[in-house]
Amino acid sequence: MSAAARIFDVARIEAHVAPYDWDFSRDRADDIAAHWAQAVAKKPAMFDGRVLLGHALEHAPEDGGILRSHYFETAFSAFLAYRDFGFPGTVFNGFAMAALRSADGAFLLGEMGAHTASAGMSYFPAGTPDRNDIVGDAVDLAGSVVRELQEETGIALAREDLSPAWTIVRLGGRVACMKPVQLAARADEVVAQVEAFLARDEQPELAGLRIVRSMADLDRLRVPEFTRVYFAHVFGEER
Repeated sequence: MSAAARIFDVARIEAHVAPYDWDFSRDRADDIAAHWAQAVAKKPAMFDGRVLLGHALEHAPEDGGILRSHYFETAFSAFLAYRDFGFPGTVFNGFAMAALRSADGAFLLGEMGAHTASAGMSYFPAGTPDRNDIVGDAVDLAGSVVRELQEETGIALAREDLSPAWTIVRLGGRVACMKPVQLAARADEVVAQVEAFLARDEQPELAGLRIVRSMADLDRLRVPEFTRVYFAHVFGEER
């Protein structure tokens, strides 16, 4: 596990959204525009929509395990530059993920499609929060899990199907909020169902699902470091 990584469980997340003056977006507008032009030249299907990033995070274990965070809205192009420039600041990408596990104990990662900003990377179905995840002044991260899972894989769950707890991996400018999702089907059955769903989509976000039963299975995949941190934690506890 990376020395810079933190992993911990929380009972709930309280996330709120409000305007924020992000100095990176303001001061490096020319760099952002140039970076976006290069990115779109390579992957024309990318869209410069609006996303939500975080700028404050507080973990309060004494309150029963609450993670409090504050979000603001910005352009995807600004986020992409910020990410690719190495997260040069305190703003973070705080996203929710469906930590899929099949009935036979395997985990299921989605491999991102070639046209996406994270092409070839494998991680749990997820997405940077956006306007669809705003309810009042709150960011509905549990709702984001349900929405992203259905959009990317066709797997439809109700909020009531989700575990109430979260596992949080904080690593650099990323805060991955993992929501355990236990599926009723075996791994091979889920893979087949999702492959059929992706085949009906003209431009699916995923290239497919990848099965992980041990740390060794990660060696054949391209996975972000926060995903390795999560699996090292999970498989370590299962020994």
